[in-house]
Amino acid sequence: MPLTPEEPQIHESAQGPRATPATGRTASTPRPVPGPRPVPGPRSAATPRPGHPGRGPARPAPPERSQVPAERPAAVPQETRSVPQIQLIPASVDGALDAAEEAVDLLLDSGRAPGDILVLTTGEQHPWATHELSFGAKSYWDQHDTGGDVFFADASAVDRAKARPVVVVALNGDDDSVVERVLPTARERAVALLVVCGDPQRVNSVLGAGV
Repeated sequence: MPLTPEEPQIHESAQGPRATPATGRTASTPRPVPGPRPVPGPRSAATPRPGHPGRGPARPAPPERSQVPAERPAAVPQETRSVPQIQLIPASVDGALDAAEEAVDLLLDSGRAPGDILVLTTGEQHPWATHELSFGAKSYWDQHDTGGDVFFADASAVDRAKARPVVVVALNGDDDSVVERVLPTARERAVALLVVCGDPQRVNSVLGAGV
């Protein structure tokens, strides 16, 4: 039996969207278009911006400085070293050393410490100095530097001797040039008192009249 071709089947097409019938809604009233905003006028300088404090009133001008220069403090005068008191004990060349020893005893009796006194001779060396130098110059000058006792030295050591409160000079030599060299230096070494045992005329010729 001969085959007959099948008839094409026609499928139902999909329905499209249904049209919604228009309702009875009326058209809305259009909104009014706002006009341009007013431009604010310029602020005055006294009106502060919101949220910011104003500058406030103007500051007064600083007072003018005086043109008069400040006075400088007066210079403080430097402290000058006091001049020692000078005491003269008349004595001959032969008796000058004994007079110096008596002066030392009086100073010690008055309360002076032994280390305050330096004795200088312009002639023969004092026996104590001769004895101490026999042990050597080092031990001799160590006693001077220690300053614990009365120290005796001759004119040749006057430049090496250190200053002490009291200096006693025995003019037990005949050389005037030694006296002229020793007395001015002895006055510099004496802090409070200079005692000179010797001829008053020789002393006044070196240290000045009225000693």
